[in-house]
Formats: sequence, structure tokens, C-alpha cells
Amino acid sequence: MTTDTGSPRPSAPTFLGMPPFPDAARSALADRQLRANLRHATTVIRTKRLAAVEELDDWEQLRLAGAAIKDQVLANLPRYLEQLEAAVSRAGGIVHWARDGAEANAVVADIAQAHQAREVVKVKSMATQEIELNEALAAKGIDVWETDLAELIVQLAGDLPSHILVPAIHRNRAEIRDIFQRMMGQVGRPAPDGLGDDPRELAEAARLHLREKFLRARVAVSGGNFAVAETGTIVVVESEGNGRMCLTLPQVLITVLGIEKLVPSWQDLEVFMQLLPRSSTAERMNPYTSTWTGVTPGDGPQEFHLVLLDNGRTDTLADPLGRTALRCIRCSACLNVCPVYERTGGRAYGSVYPGPIGAVLTPQLRGINQHPVDAQTASLPYASSLCGACFDACPVRIDIPDLLVHLRAKVVDHKRATRRVPTGEQVAMSGAALLLGGPVRLAAGQRLAGVASRVLARDGQLRRLVGPGWVGAWFRSRDLVAPSAESFRAWWKRTRSRPRTRR
Repeated sequence: MTTDTGSPRPSAPTFLGMPPFPDAARSALADRQLRANLRHATTVIRTKRLAAVEELDDWEQLRLAGAAIKDQVLANLPRYLEQLEAAVSRAGGIVHWARDGAEANAVVADIAQAHQAREVVKVKSMATQEIELNEALAAKGIDVWETDLAELIVQLAGDLPSHILVPAIHRNRAEIRDIFQRMMGQVGRPAPDGLGDDPRELAEAARLHLREKFLRARVAVSGGNFAVAETGTIVVVESEGNGRMCLTLPQVLITVLGIEKLVPSWQDLEVFMQLLPRSSTAERMNPYTSTWTGVTPGDGPQEFHLVLLDNGRTDTLADPLGRTALRCIRCSACLNVCPVYERTGGRAYGSVYPGPIGAVLTPQLRGINQHPVDAQTASLPYASSLCGACFDACPVRIDIPDLLVHLRAKVVDHKRATRRVPTGEQVAMSGAALLLGGPVRLAAGQRLAGVASRVLARDGQLRRLVGPGWVGAWFRSRDLVAPSAESFRAWWKRTRSRPRTRR
């Protein structure tokens, strides 16, 4: 992959090979600057969102309507997909079906190469990040330029995104200015001399840098927030105008769309156009809402391709409870209220989908029942305190805490079925079940606990058992109240179990 200046540029990092969440979170917690950036950004977004939502008296009714529409789509997905394909084809578009990321990437690469494109401009898209389209095109010698401001920051920094809506949320203004000054000149128009960290200056620098790429590109790639099945219309909402440039200037437009993104009609779309802006950017409506249906002679791209992406969604759909994660409209409201995300950031999740929704969506898309078990994927359902704030914030009422518990059970069941040697936790739980499974064993355990309390207790506390392993780790930071020397059972027998006198 080369830059505008002809010099080689290193390939972008990916989430492949990321450590399990506990390990990644530990590193993130040690980064004070990261935590400060996240705390400030999520607090601001959370406060603004609450104010925007409170303006609507029927917010809960809108949430219920959004959930019902999504559930209807998921229950009848084959029919709506066929309806969408027919409508797009009638409007002059070309529909491609992709079972996984490799097929979708191959379709996009083939189209770009057919038009002899050495570069493409790209609208912010979670689906294309999910399948690592940028890396796949780079391997074919095709440069991909992110045009969303936050995505541009991430790309120039050789970084990984950490938020659904604001991928560079972990960066502050001074860091962004330094990235622009250091990297823009290596891949195109350099940053202006004397660039400051004022948001308007940074936005203007990005605008100048991207303008030449917009005017030069022949092929654009986008995702889609929604697709209207009855008309074949694709909908993209954005805040900057970069999407509008990508959707109108290039000759060829390729949209990669997850198969769950459908709504049946324009009337149904109305519900989501009220839910999404308030939940994501805390606005009454998006500054830019772009819709297109096929191609229009003499106006906009003259060739439109729609790539319908499965990539694990059909498997997710097969789980009656797990499928509710496919309601997600990528608003990021759950991230902004999550106490775990606020302290670790998105990169710790090892996926383009971070936060609570990523903890339930990513394991299902990747497949939680892999053999051997993928430690990173299996760790994600545990990346939560189950506080429930995410459900309260979700505009389509995804019960994320319930899904997390459901997926945790799947992880445990799969490990139990595939592991020959039991874990320490399994041994401990089996011992507890044996002890608590009968009154005689329980009484014997209580007597033993009483003896242990007299031997190990000091001032009503058990002495800390410092040593290797999880037992030592537990007692290094806490004491356990000593069991009573006499159990309730023994006390009752001594004080209440007396022979009745006959009258």
C-alpha cells in the first residue's frame, strides 16, 4: 500500500490477536490520560442525551415501537431481504450476497479493480470495519481513505477505534493536533502551519486534507444505517457532510449492509429517525440524512452495488434470545452509560463493537462455541457489572444484562463440554454442591467450620490466607468474617430441642 506521495505506508492495526478482556482492561486502567478523556467525553454525551430525550413525552412508546419493528423484521427476514433485492434491482442497482467477510471483501475489491481504481473514499461504516475491508483492499494495492473526522484521526494515528459513534473518543484535542501535524503530509495535503487545537481549526485542516481525495476518487464505499425494503432505499445519517461528498461525487458507489438493517416501510423509518439522533448525538435530527434508491441518470453515482452481509447474523438469528442483539441501531447510548466502558475504553473489547452491545453482539457474530475456546471472545460476556444502565438507555430496548447472563451460561456449558480436566472453579462448585446436598454432610461441614474458626480466627476475622492462585488473590485484599463457633443447627438443638412433658 502506498501513499499519495508514493512512499510505503504501514498497514493499519487490527483487533486480531487481542488479549482477553481482563488483560486488556488492566492495561487500559493504568492509562490515566485515557481514563480522563473517556470520563469527560462520556459525561458530556450522557448529559446532553438525557436533555434531548426528556423533550419527548412519548419516548417510551417510541422505544417499544422500535423494538417491535425490529422484531418483526427479524421474524420475517427472508421475505424482507427478497423484497429489498427486487426493489434495488428495479431501481438500477446490483445486489450481491456475502456469507462472510471474505466474500464481501472480494466483491468490493473486484468492483474497484474493474474500474481500475487505486483508491476509494469511505463513509464511516461499522460493517466494513467488522470484516476488515480496509486491510483486504490494501492487500490488493487499493488505498482506502476514511473521511469521517474521527475515523480519519484513528487512521492517521495507526490506531484502533474505541467507540461506535466517536471512534477517537480516547484522544484529546492536543493529541489530535499532533497527529495531524505529524501524519497528514505523509498521505496527502499537510496540516496548515501553526495548527492549533481549537476544534474549528482541526475540522478545517481535515476538510482541506480530504477535499482533494473527494474530487479525485472514482469509487466510494459506504455502510448504511437503514434500508427500506419496500422501495430499496438506503439511508445514511451523519453530522459532518463527508458522507454526502462520498455518496454524490464518485462514479461508483458500493454499500456494505448487514442483513439486519432493514425496515419494512418509510413509515417505520420515521420511528428510528426520532430514536437514533437523540440516542447517539443528543440532537433532535441529524444534520445530514442521505437517502438513495438505485441510480439516477445524470445525478450522483451512475453505478450502485449493494452487498448484503451475513457474517454470523444468521447464526445469531437462530437463538431466540440472542437475536435481540440484532435490533441494535448502533447509537452507542449503552457505551456512554456503562461504568465498565468509561474506565477501560473500547479497544479493551478487542472488537469494532465495544461496550455492552459489543459484549453480546461480538461473541455471537464470531461464534461462542468454537473449539478450542477463543479466550478473547469467551471473556466478553463477563465485561459487565450487570448494573442495567445499558437497558435503560437502549432506544430499542435490548435487554443486554439478560443477554450477558445467557451468553455466560453458554460459555460455561461449552467449556464444560470440551474441557477434559476440570477447572479450579468447577472443583470448588462441585465440592459446594456435595456439601450442601444433604443434611448430614451440611451438619458435618458446620462442625468443621466451627473448629476452623477457633483455630484460624483472630478478632472475629479469618487470618488472611496469602499464597499463590485465586485463593491467595482473594484473601490478599479482604478478610472473611469467621464462622460462629456454634452453628444455628447446634444452637437450636441445644436450646429448643427439649423433651415435651406429659400432662
